[in-house]
Amino acid sequence: MSESVGRLFPYVTRLSVLDLVPVRAGQTTADAITASVSLARTADELGFTRYWVAEHHNMPAVAATNPPVLIAILAGATRRIRVGSGGVMLPNHTPLVIAEQFALLEAAFPGRIDLGVGRAPGSDPVTNHVLRNGRGQDQVDTFADDLTALSLMMQPEGVHLSLAGRTYGLTATPAARTAPGVWLLGSSMYSADLAARLGLPYVFAHHFGGDQTLTALGRYRSQFQPSPETPEPVTIAVVNAIVASTQEEADRLALPQRRTMWRLRTGQTLAAQESVEDAEATPLSSADRTSADDMARSWFVGTPESVAAGVTALADEFGTDEVMVSPIAGAYRDTPVDASPAREETLRLLAKELVELY
Repeated sequence: MSESVGRLFPYVTRLSVLDLVPVRAGQTTADAITASVSLARTADELGFTRYWVAEHHNMPAVAATNPPVLIAILAGATRRIRVGSGGVMLPNHTPLVIAEQFALLEAAFPGRIDLGVGRAPGSDPVTNHVLRNGRGQDQVDTFADDLTALSLMMQPEGVHLSLAGRTYGLTATPAARTAPGVWLLGSSMYSADLAARLGLPYVFAHHFGGDQTLTALGRYRSQFQPSPETPEPVTIAVVNAIVASTQEEADRLALPQRRTMWRLRTGQTLAAQESVEDAEATPLSSADRTSADDMARSWFVGTPESVAAGVTALADEFGTDEVMVSPIAGAYRDTPVDASPAREETLRLLAKELVELY
């Protein structure tokens, strides 16, 4: 299983991983990072194509606050897999800072760094206010220009700026040889249109925007304008997945994340992720359970056979070049605090089943 999963079953699609670095009850941030390092090494050994971390702020159950720092840790702990952001929320930052961070990462790990960019807030309104120094939503209006500037500044030749009648050269790092791959993330028609116009590869968040996936990907492909880096449309669909030996076990492992998402979507107080046993001990009401079921209807939760079939069918339906799996399995009370064995098992069982099928 040391070859790329994409090469092992080329008639399906490539597989990658999205990690929010979840924090469970009883874990420290250090524990959560250690568990994610182990998960990244598992993905690397299994031949997954890339491993991305998201940007979220001020959330008790998510430790992925700073993608560039996490990427450095994860790239240093792995050998082959591409490591990147899924994504950096550009309105929270100045383009030059992100360009400098990712140019350095690419210099340290050439050919292995991806910069996935989004424009979602990534947190609550108060935290966003602090992140943006009180600028509110103004920077969102410059997103397309900022994304273009960011991409150009990471190129070895950099950009030239005209100020006060003079031309200044600006590069993200002094002696770059290569640049990170740039991807646009989204869950709307806006992102599909922008990715097509800029000639960027496009990642659609099917795990929370599933009703629009087919429409958005179709619009992206129909409007795509080739660029030197991306001459043809390239797409990834992101899915939530839990794989276990039985359907019953998979359903149990889904409970903590289902309750976390229910709290988030209904404005409940957020907390570190519960154990499976604690989630079972305090079941949701019938109405709340229906709401949670609706939020989870696009997830892939089940046996290796059922999830592999679902992933294959999704790739075929949407025509994606890649499926990015977010392994969201919970943990039991006696699980070591610095490990996420059910998340690792999701990757192992899914990869094994797909290899055996194809």
